[in-house]
Amino acid sequence: MLEVDNIHAAYGRAKALHGVSLTAERGEILCILGRNGAGKTTTMKAIMGLLPLSEGRITLDGANIGSRPAHERAAQRIAYVPQGRRLFPELSVEENIEMGLIAGAAGPKVKAHVLEMFPRLAERLHQQASTLSGGEQQMLATARALCIQPQVLLLDEPTEGLQPSMIDLIRQVTLRMKEEGLAVILVEQRVDAVLSIADKVVFLENGRNLETMSADQLRADPAKLHSYLGV
Repeated sequence: MLEVDNIHAAYGRAKALHGVSLTAERGEILCILGRNGAGKTTTMKAIMGLLPLSEGRITLDGANIGSRPAHERAAQRIAYVPQGRRLFPELSVEENIEMGLIAGAAGPKVKAHVLEMFPRLAERLHQQASTLSGGEQQMLATARALCIQPQVLLLDEPTEGLQPSMIDLIRQVTLRMKEEGLAVILVEQRVDAVLSIADKVVFLENGRNLETMSADQLRADPAKLHSYLGV
């Protein structure tokens, strides 16, 4: 279980998080919702160790990891697929995957498992990453993250700018990760996608918690979406 307890963080002197808390259980998809600038991506960066905490705790199975650098959190099998994908554009598909395998100290079985989930990547192993379509780049970013065999998977806007067929594929892979026992934390603007796969939703505004509820509660009370998101 990943627990984020009252975390505060800033970009220089500009404070961005003001006591955010959330809990992600294994076999659960937790979605973070909020307007632009609410602190969603900042929360993901703080969990991954890319933004230092000024207050609060982040624990994984009870162990405090809030002061550990990002590479140590990756070694604890927390994987992050950032908004914008952040691939190695000059490297091939296979080389990008190999980078994930090195980070996770994983071998051919993990590579085969990842390519089985994304067969299109298997057809493009020697293609330069920068020449892939947006959807294929998202597949590759996700595949690379899965190479560390994560127990926690952070997905930041994974369907942004994708066509419907690619959105459905990312959705199916996300559900499969849940079935395999991962704790998935998802930032997503597509409310329909959230309602179709999330187990729990955390609403943020101006770097603060507004409310946490089950997806079933949100589906039963969609007025919350208008109240918190204006949709």
